[in-house]
Amino acid sequence: MSIQERQKNRAVTVAGVQIGGGAPVVVQSMTNTDTADIDGTIKQVAALAQAGSELVRITVDRDKAAKAVPYIREGLEKLNVKVPLVGDFHYIGHTLLKENPDMAAALDKYRINPGNVGFKAKRDKQFSEMIEMAMTYQKPIRIGVNWGSLDQDLLTRLMDENAARTEPMDARAVMHEAIVQSALLSAERAEELGLGADKIILSAKVSAVQDLISVYRMLSKRSSYALHLGLTEAGMGSKGIVASTAALSVLLQEGIGDTIRISLTPEPGGARTTEVKVGQEILQSMGLRNFVPVVTACPGCGRTTSTVFQELAQSIQNHIQDSMPQWRDKYPGVEALNFAVMGCIVNGPGESKHADIGISLPGTGETPAAPVFIDGEKAMTLRGENIAGEFQQIVEDYIERRFG
Repeated sequence: MSIQERQKNRAVTVAGVQIGGGAPVVVQSMTNTDTADIDGTIKQVAALAQAGSELVRITVDRDKAAKAVPYIREGLEKLNVKVPLVGDFHYIGHTLLKENPDMAAALDKYRINPGNVGFKAKRDKQFSEMIEMAMTYQKPIRIGVNWGSLDQDLLTRLMDENAARTEPMDARAVMHEAIVQSALLSAERAEELGLGADKIILSAKVSAVQDLISVYRMLSKRSSYALHLGLTEAGMGSKGIVASTAALSVLLQEGIGDTIRISLTPEPGGARTTEVKVGQEILQSMGLRNFVPVVTACPGCGRTTSTVFQELAQSIQNHIQDSMPQWRDKYPGVEALNFAVMGCIVNGPGESKHADIGISLPGTGETPAAPVFIDGEKAMTLRGENIAGEFQQIVEDYIERRFG
C-alpha cells in the first residue's frame, strides 16, 4: 500500500473532526499542565490549538482534575477555542467518570489504557464500566496500549504458550503479539458491550522505532479500526524529532495511520507547541497535508559567505509562522505556497523558478543583484541595502493579489 492509497479504516468522528475513513491524517497533542490548574490548562490548550493541534488530550488522574474539566471547557469556549478535548484515564477512570457526570459530558473522547484500567478480577468490571460511560455520553474512545504498562497477565500467558512451542519465537516477537492482542481483545470486548466500531480508535505505542513499525504493521493487517500513531517517550530535542520522524514516516508511507502525536520531552523552558509543529512538518514533507507555506533555502557553502540569505530565510519563515493564524481565515489556500530563498547563482534561479515566489541572492564575487521569480517567471531584480525588506513586501503583495 502506498502513500497515495491509504488504508481506509472505519471513520470515527470526534466533535466534528473525522479520523479514518480516508480523511486527512489528524495532528494531536497533549498538555503537560496539572489539569486541576484551570487557568494554566486553558492557556496551554489554547496555545496548542493556535499552533494547529486538532485534538488536545488532558490528564484526568484524580477528582480535583475531573472537577476542573467543565471549567476548562467553559474557559476555552469564552476564548472561542473549539478544539476537541480528550480525557486521559488510568487506574481510576471508571470511578472518575461515574462520579463526575459534568466532566464525562464535557470531554469529546476518552482514552483508556487496557494495561492499567484494573488488575486481576477487577479488570473486566472496570473496563466495562468505562465503556458503558462512553455509550451513555455517546463518546468515542481510544484504546491505547503502551508497552510500558502492558497487561502482564496477557504477556505471561503468551510467554508460557510460546515456551511450549516446538520452535518458540524470540521474546521481542512475543511482546509485539501481546501488544497487538491487548488492543484487539479490548476492542472486541468493547463491541460486545455495545460500543460501535465507529467509536473505537486503537493505538499501540512503544519507544523503539523498529518495534513501532512492526507492531503497527501487525495491527493494520488484523483490524480495520482507525489507528493513532505515536512513538511513546520519543525523547528530547533532535533525538525525539528524528526517532518520531523515522518511525511515523515509514508507516505513513505504507498507508498506515489516521492520526498522529509527536511525544517530545520539552526542553527546559521550551514550548509545548513544538510537538504540533513537528507533526505538521512530517505530514507536509511527505505531501500528505499542507499547513504553512514552505520556505526552500539552500544550506550555504563557500560561495555564500554572506549571511543575508540566511537572515532573509529566517525572516520569511518567522513572518509566515506569525501570520498564519490570520492568513488561514483571510487567505484560504495560502498554506500550499512555496517560497525559495537562495544564496547564489548555482541553484538559485532554478529553485526560484520552481517556487511560487523566489529570490536568488548574490553569492561571493557575484554582481550585487537579486533576481525575483514569480510563478516561474523573472519579475524583477532587487539591488541595494533593503533587499530583504523589499522582498518581504513583494511576498505580502503576492499573497494579497492571489488569495485576497
